[in-house]
Amino acid sequence: MSSSVHSEPTLAQPEEHPASLRTQAEVEIEAEVEIEAEVAAEARPEAHARYVHEPVSDDLDALLDALPPEIGQRMRALDGVDTVFVVVMDRGRRAEGRFGGGGEEVLLDREIAVDDIQYVVDHVGSFGEDNRAGIERTLHRISAIRNRSGKIVGLTCRVGRAVFGTIEIVDDLVESGQSILIMGRPGIGKTTMLREAARVLADDLDKRVVIVDTSNEIAGDGDIPHPGIGRARRMQVKTPDRQHAVMIEAVENHMPEVIVIDEIGTELEASAARTIAERGVQLIGTAHGNNLDNLMMNPTLSDLIGGIQTVTLGDDEARRRRTQKSVLERKAPPTFDVIVEIQDRDRVSVHSDVAETIDAMLRGDALAPEMRWKD
Repeated sequence: MSSSVHSEPTLAQPEEHPASLRTQAEVEIEAEVEIEAEVAAEARPEAHARYVHEPVSDDLDALLDALPPEIGQRMRALDGVDTVFVVVMDRGRRAEGRFGGGGEEVLLDREIAVDDIQYVVDHVGSFGEDNRAGIERTLHRISAIRNRSGKIVGLTCRVGRAVFGTIEIVDDLVESGQSILIMGRPGIGKTTMLREAARVLADDLDKRVVIVDTSNEIAGDGDIPHPGIGRARRMQVKTPDRQHAVMIEAVENHMPEVIVIDEIGTELEASAARTIAERGVQLIGTAHGNNLDNLMMNPTLSDLIGGIQTVTLGDDEARRRRTQKSVLERKAPPTFDVIVEIQDRDRVSVHSDVAETIDAMLRGDALAPEMRWKD
């Protein structure tokens, strides 16, 4: 049974008649529409590809094989192993599996030793400057904790899952051609939504999509990207501090219609994002911060929403506005047209006109976002 998407405020929808009151003509029309849809789908399968995939692809066995055998066996015997989202291994402590719905499970009756950590290090890719590694052609991420001498003493093994259909709640925005910034707390599903947006735009809408994948978290580790991104192309980044340069390189060299970027976090990256948007390329990205308020208070990233400056008004203008002479105003057009704040996996709030929203907030007259949710 497919989930339904709700939004508020929204236009009133025509009232549906109970099945017992429908006329024969209505039943026949519905049957004809269903047949036409099936014929169209058979003629062009990609037209409904976003909803015929398996709902989740996690390559979990690849991660379990990279863990010490004792932990891997214990994981496979767990009830609800499909809901485990992270495995934590710290030297001198017991390994733990943490579940997406809450709760933890001890995975080893003894303390983690140096050999256990080394086993994982030997079975995953190399660690970059951001202390992250992966497993080739999967979305799993292994992050290292090092001691003062640089030796790895802890590992956070995060299960990467490609969840198809996650943009159903905002698919109208993704398909509109507007630039979209996705925000939310860590682990809420920003990257998952970003990955699915790239796949839908490339496969269903035939757009030229380029992903700038700094930590190989969107398209997985290795030179061959994970099938979760569909026909979108992926550019890897040698070191995190080169992300902004690769963003510009993607626009200049590869003629994209859409650029997808995860974790915009520096002033240079914010500037590169503005350059991309000004060239008419749709930009879909994520940024550090839970919501729009966080972004406004962040001087490094506030340029994404147009930047904020103090303006001194003349006496006449101040009286006309009924404000103080020094006021805050937006400096420039926002880089992103729309901001989506993920509240939880089935609920988002949408600021559909970022410029209007920022201006209203600076006047002290905040606009309520549109709430959307799935059953």
